Amino acid sequence: MDEVAAPTVSYQHLDDTPFLAMKSQRHGDRTVSVWLRILVDRPDRSIMHTRYDPGLVLERHGHASDHYILVVAGEVWFGEERCGAGSFIELPLGATFGPIVVGDQGAELVEVYFGDKRPVPADPEEYLRILAEKGIERLPPPVIPGRPAGPRYDT
Repeated sequence: MDEVAAPTVSYQHLDDTPFLAMKSQRHGDRTVSVWLRILVDRPDRSIMHTRYDPGLVLERHGHASDHYILVVAGEVWFGEERCGAGSFIELPLGATFGPIVVGDQGAELVEVYFGDKRPVPADPEEYLRILAEKGIERLPPPVIPGRPAGPRYDT
């Protein structure tokens, strides 16, 4: 009879996990990005420590799973809803939010997904109009060593 290994505790220290630029934009002469520290990345759940640079604009979207966000620093607008430090957002499967506009100080979040974490765009044409109005240029997705090149989820 095969023995099943007992569960073990794992520890991860943020200083040992670098932020990775996941999506970037050109705002005039500066580049702004979504930065992720991937803490847990499994098919059934993911946990991310996310940093948004000041002024970042993301499209209205949902996710192919339940998604929870805790804003730990800064300010983010999800559509008409201002969310500062201490705000908690529950985004059930099938719900959308945004467009997302980050405040002047940037923002820091903890995000938890129960399933597929990839964004599902809600209105790509709306996003293109917002970017054009603000003079924002989308930059190509980064190549991350050791990870396959992912598809671009915004249009």
